[in-house]
Amino acid sequence: MQKRHRIILLSIVSVIIIVLLLSWIKRAKPVDVIIASVEQGEVQRTVTNTRAGTLKACRRAGLSPSIGGQIARLPVKEGDIVKKGQILLEIWNEDLSAQVSLAKSEILASQSRIKEACVMAKVAKSEAARLTALLKKGLTSADAAERAVGDAKSREAACQAAKSSAEVSRARLAVAQAALERTFLRAPFDGTVAEVTGELGEFVTPSPVGIPTPPAVDIIDTQCLYVLAPIDEVDAPEIKPGMPARISLDAYKKKFFNGEVRRIAPYVLDREKQARTVDIEVNFIKEDDNINMLPGYSADVEIIIDSHTNVIRIPTEALLEGQKVFIYEKGDKTIYKKDVTTGLSNWKYTEILEGLEQGEQIVTSIDRDGVVDGAAVKIEEKSKSK
Repeated sequence: MQKRHRIILLSIVSVIIIVLLLSWIKRAKPVDVIIASVEQGEVQRTVTNTRAGTLKACRRAGLSPSIGGQIARLPVKEGDIVKKGQILLEIWNEDLSAQVSLAKSEILASQSRIKEACVMAKVAKSEAARLTALLKKGLTSADAAERAVGDAKSREAACQAAKSSAEVSRARLAVAQAALERTFLRAPFDGTVAEVTGELGEFVTPSPVGIPTPPAVDIIDTQCLYVLAPIDEVDAPEIKPGMPARISLDAYKKKFFNGEVRRIAPYVLDREKQARTVDIEVNFIKEDDNINMLPGYSADVEIIIDSHTNVIRIPTEALLEGQKVFIYEKGDKTIYKKDVTTGLSNWKYTEILEGLEQGEQIVTSIDRDGVVDGAAVKIEEKSKSK
């Protein structure tokens, strides 16, 4: 009888051991998670562009001569830094230069004619005055005095006519110089030559009305740059000129530049297969920030709509749907869901109004398999707040 009881007891113990062993084998393995500490800091509400923006030059000009002709001189090349008024291109203009020289010669000749006519007018005036005085004394005839006065007036008119002729000559010179100037292409501002499409000896023609042609010289002011970016029409009403912004460029990874909204387009763009957007322009706060940057870089902007400082915040990636987070329990190394109340939020941080305290630890890798309420976890890495 005792032997039978011992067998039954051993059987029960064996079953219990087997069950415990199977439970240990089948137990859930801890899930690797990344955690972060609830901290105090600044949280901003921002608006970002819907598509990549573009770095633009404040001033850019595609220049072509106003008249057609053969390129006689092309003193600049792509990449040259030029000053305002510097000659970029010159059309063959020897005929116009000759007209300018002729006009200058005519001015010199007219000045000589003025001198001659006005000297003769002065002599005639003196003679008329002398004969008029003699007439009063009865020493000359009235006819001679009258002829002298008439001759003086005629000479004075010739003097004035010579002066007027000189004015006409100066006007002709101005016309000739204006025609000559049209053969020069000058830089309208200090800048850099971006592209030269003409070649020495080629013929260039002005663009026909309504038919644009490539410019002969493209010049850019790279000292002044801004970002042009599209913002969703829903966000546009909150944006005002002067609002602070952050600028990021693909060419300068992990680097942000301070900016300021300078202009908001007065209309909405409605492009096919795209959301309606409003273009905004953002300046760099520090002019030195855009040194060595190239117009055409892709850029993104964050417009700061509101900002709260010294508030409880968590990484936005840790927030679950329904305003919940996973709290990490150090004691039993498990996680559980907790409701929170949020305030301002952006892609990086979310403000916590209620539900968490500074120093608590939360899970940021919420999309991993096995991250559920009550799961056992193993810390893979602790993120460090910046």
